[in-house]
Amino acid sequence: MPKGAGKVIAQNKKANHDYFIEETYETGMVLQGTEIKSLRNGRANLKDSFARVQKGEVYLHNLHISPYEQGNRYNHDPLRARKLLLHKKEINKLIGLTKEEGYALVPLKIYLKNGYAKLLLGLGRGKKKFDKREDLKKKEAKREIERAFRDRQKI
Repeated sequence: MPKGAGKVIAQNKKANHDYFIEETYETGMVLQGTEIKSLRNGRANLKDSFARVQKGEVYLHNLHISPYEQGNRYNHDPLRARKLLLHKKEINKLIGLTKEEGYALVPLKIYLKNGYAKLLLGLGRGKKKFDKREDLKKKEAKREIERAFRDRQKI
């Protein structure tokens, strides 16, 4: 199964608007008992979340997974830092790449693959304001071309 394939639970749509995504990594997540149940119900929010390399391990911060309704005392802290599972070579590569200025580890989407929760992590370089405007112009031009082509097909 290719990277990013599976039942999508949450997607960070703003990531492609704010960053040039250069590489993607499929990672596993260390979750507590009721977190996976809450994820299967689609109760996650990737907005404002980010990953950081700390002490040779990668952690995901500000990922909000809502508490499970039937979890009572076994529920978890919704915003706790979660460890991401990567190979040592990948972590060492990320350490070198994130040391460069302007690069960040951005979570792109959470999905279920073969019963496991996976996170698609992107290595992104921040866009400047003029880059964002340029992308909007390209998107608008593409939309206009498609609209004109559709109108021409109707005739």
